[in-house]
Amino acid sequence: MPGAHVKTGSVAGRRRTTGIGPARRIAEELRAQNERFSAAVENMSHGLCMFDADERMIICNRNYLDIFHLDARVVKPGIRFFDILQHSVDIGIASQSAAALYAIRKPYIDGAKPSTYEEVLSDGHTVVISHRPIAVGGWVSIYEDVTEQRRAEAELKEQHRRFDAALANMSQGLLMYSAEGRLIVRNQRFLDLCNAKAADFPLGMTHGQMLEKLVGLRIFMPIEIDIEVGKTKAALEAGQSRSSYRELVDGRTLFVSRRPLAGGGWVATFEDVTERRRAEERMTHLAHHDTLTNLPNRSMFRESLDQALGDAKAGPLAIFSLDLDRFKAVNDTFGHPAGDWLLKCVAKRLQHAVRSSKDVVARFGGDEFAIIQFGIKGAADAEKLAKRIVEIVGKPYRDKGREMHVGASLGIALYPGDGHDADTLLTNADMALYRGKSEGRNVYRFFEPGMDALMRERRALEVDLEAALPKREFELDFQPILNIGSGDIVGAEALMRWRSPARGLVSPENFIPVAEETGLIVQLGDWALRKACNVAANWPPDMRMAVNVSAAQIKSGGFARSVISALAFSRLPADRLELEITETVMMDESDAVLKTLSQLRGLGVRIALDDFGTGYSSLGYLRRFPVDKIKIDRSFIRDLDKRDTAAIVRTVIGLGAELGITVTAEGVETEAQLDMLRKAGCGEAQGYLIGRPTKASDIGRLLKTTAAVRQSG
Repeated sequence: MPGAHVKTGSVAGRRRTTGIGPARRIAEELRAQNERFSAAVENMSHGLCMFDADERMIICNRNYLDIFHLDARVVKPGIRFFDILQHSVDIGIASQSAAALYAIRKPYIDGAKPSTYEEVLSDGHTVVISHRPIAVGGWVSIYEDVTEQRRAEAELKEQHRRFDAALANMSQGLLMYSAEGRLIVRNQRFLDLCNAKAADFPLGMTHGQMLEKLVGLRIFMPIEIDIEVGKTKAALEAGQSRSSYRELVDGRTLFVSRRPLAGGGWVATFEDVTERRRAEERMTHLAHHDTLTNLPNRSMFRESLDQALGDAKAGPLAIFSLDLDRFKAVNDTFGHPAGDWLLKCVAKRLQHAVRSSKDVVARFGGDEFAIIQFGIKGAADAEKLAKRIVEIVGKPYRDKGREMHVGASLGIALYPGDGHDADTLLTNADMALYRGKSEGRNVYRFFEPGMDALMRERRALEVDLEAALPKREFELDFQPILNIGSGDIVGAEALMRWRSPARGLVSPENFIPVAEETGLIVQLGDWALRKACNVAANWPPDMRMAVNVSAAQIKSGGFARSVISALAFSRLPADRLELEITETVMMDESDAVLKTLSQLRGLGVRIALDDFGTGYSSLGYLRRFPVDKIKIDRSFIRDLDKRDTAAIVRTVIGLGAELGITVTAEGVETEAQLDMLRKAGCGEAQGYLIGRPTKASDIGRLLKTTAAVRQSG
């Protein structure tokens, strides 16, 4: 009734209130559920779309629209599924017609079971579509954009393919262990190196089990497996690599390197270094031994003497300096081959003459020998050996019906009475030898403090040498360098000569060591550098000038400035200057030397390592110093017809090629040597066959002649 009013407190009022409350709460709860459902659908990481039994869309989320680039104004509740497909065709996202798409999807949405398939859109994106039927009719579709996932899977697959290809084509064997220490990867090269089958080393083995199998199959020599595993584990846990050589039962040598992996686990590589090790051992042996007699050479002798003097338990020693008498006459009479044969015989007799296996017999070169006698009680023991040597060396040498005679003169210095260091002892032994030879032949003399004649002569030489530079008594000769491949003269080495009015032509072997010891070499070297640059500036632009540099020059402090000044004054391009340094320079690994060499290379100046192979560890220096060229010492070229020497020369040439370093062979004197070097791939040659040291003007004429021959040919 109009105007009717029901009191709140009445029974009727309470009934009406009670009737309205639950309906409102249900409506509000339903609205809240719808909001939660919509929020859940909207915040899904995948696209979602729901259709009723009439294929009309009930709901969809934003991700669905974004995946297919659909327009929300078109695609909204009530639109038919086919019309959505048509819309995707209209906007260019679909690659087929709506009818074709509908025909493809119809079996999935009509199916009674859930279905899933992939579809590639026209923009290249890949979408996984899942349909789930609804019990009351219709279906729910879930859309997941898996483009990045598929791209990552494809990239991973490609990485696996490349990894497998790399493993299959590696020159090294490889084993990879997981963080748990189990074998997870091994390549075929490892099996080949071990002459084993895959079944011998199944995946999942531990490091210890691998070693047990390698020893058990008689591949590795017996080793302490627990100790080996412990050393490797300790190094890897400290984040360090560990390398070692492993000797195999069949005589081969493997270089094994173990490195930790960033994500846990570690990898081991195996390289067959048998031939390299043998070549290095041969090279090391030849670097420490005389190639003719196989005795220790000067450097090995000096090393042995330094070690003996440094031994706190070392007792008295005797140092012998030995020179053959009448050896030149043998060479002149019977020829150099006979002389070489005699030197080998002398070496054997000297080895038989010494009593102790510790005694060292060395050949310094020519007919010069030296001996360290250990365990002496006094001068009497040294005298007994000296008499024995004079007697045994003085006996006749018979070869092919010929009889040859030489004698031995010896100088003896005793440790500790005649000196406490190697230089003093050797110098004193030489002084004693000089005194003995001046008094006759087949003699021995002990050093005496009064033997200073040599020192007086040495001091006189120093005085004359110091005065020679201002008097312009020095000059340069130049020896051409040949490019073996092209046959062109590509440079020359500057060689210092001293023409003394009083002494005549003084050999560099006599004055260069004195200049180095007195420090005069710095002034002489600067003069030679400036002179050589001035000469080279007048040569063709493709000609390089090589200049020898001593350790004293580089360590003088102003060497780099001297080079820069010489280049600037002569206007010679830096890349046409080549500085030849010896192992003496290399042995000084100071920052100053490295900085100087690096600075000069930065300017374009080339650095060459002279007399390569004759020092202590020439291979090691190549890893630490900036070098553009290595010059193989003439002693190797002289013996190039010997198999071991030829193998070493080929190794050095191959090493140079691998490191991008030019290789020059010194002392080439025959066409046969040049031909062997050419076949081995050597870049350059220098020696009497190419040209003897000569004046700068003669080099100029040689270049003109070569150019004329090339033009006419």
